[in-house]
Amino acid sequence: MPQVIPRLSPFGRALIVERVGSGRPVAHVAAELGVSRQTAYRWVNRYREGGVDALFDRSSRPHASPNRTTHDREAAVLAARAELRQGPARLAAVTGVPARTISRILHRHQVPRLAWCDPITGQLIRASRTTAHRYERERPGQLVHVDVKKLGRIPDGGGWRIHGRSEEVRGRGLGYDFVHAAVDDHSRLAYAEIHSDERSETCASFLRRAADYFAGHGIAGIEQVITDNALAYRRAHAFPAAVTALGARQLFIKPHCPWQNGKVERFNRTLATEWAYRQPFDSNSARTDALAPFIEHYNTERIHSAHGTPPAARVSPR
Repeated sequence: MPQVIPRLSPFGRALIVERVGSGRPVAHVAAELGVSRQTAYRWVNRYREGGVDALFDRSSRPHASPNRTTHDREAAVLAARAELRQGPARLAAVTGVPARTISRILHRHQVPRLAWCDPITGQLIRASRTTAHRYERERPGQLVHVDVKKLGRIPDGGGWRIHGRSEEVRGRGLGYDFVHAAVDDHSRLAYAEIHSDERSETCASFLRRAADYFAGHGIAGIEQVITDNALAYRRAHAFPAAVTALGARQLFIKPHCPWQNGKVERFNRTLATEWAYRQPFDSNSARTDALAPFIEHYNTERIHSAHGTPPAARVSPR
């Protein structure tokens, strides 16, 4: 039930009390301020009973909450959140507490959102904005989001996440890995590969393998592919030709509007927090080897908060 917004502010209520206290009729004061006589009498009586403090809104919290989660269960939820750094849907499977209850516990204890926290330490580092405008295609394969994320390569023996920031681990010129990712809009089924560049030919070959991966998981065809406006996607020949060969139509986001490619942008953030930076790797090959197992976990085991099931289950429901 929506909360009722009071007609009068505390200042308006005090004005009623002041004018009635000066000897004016309650009915006249109520008419001047555009409220009913019952409302005017209510605030006058509350003032007489509780003084100025009674003119402010009362808390809607009940006097007793016999079914509230116990302190021990709340402590277990908070400990699991601090250790696992996961959302309510996945914490529910670990703690046995319903996801909605976990959300209330985290809100009650002012636990910051995962997106605002450092993926390694869990410490609060930034704020974030969300939007209520969401969309989803009606069927798998109707739209596939494609993007590339750059990651700095890790030196053998580990980088600054293991040894700290120092001259010994700074500026080694190792270059970057380019993580190519594709996400199905309807199911959130994802596929990713690591390459040494983001040239159009590389993007095209990745798209063909992504289409084969999707086909192996029940998405028979791709109808549309959306990307940003990078030269490899828009100006070169190889990637548009690969899209055409799949029988799909290529779409582009509006310039400077990355949220239009939001499904894969959000997947990139998940890759960063739950794979690339989830633990300090001691070599670049160790991080590379961990990608395929994570993709399998993401698609078949990890509950996606958008629809409450793993992505693969939405393509082929169990």
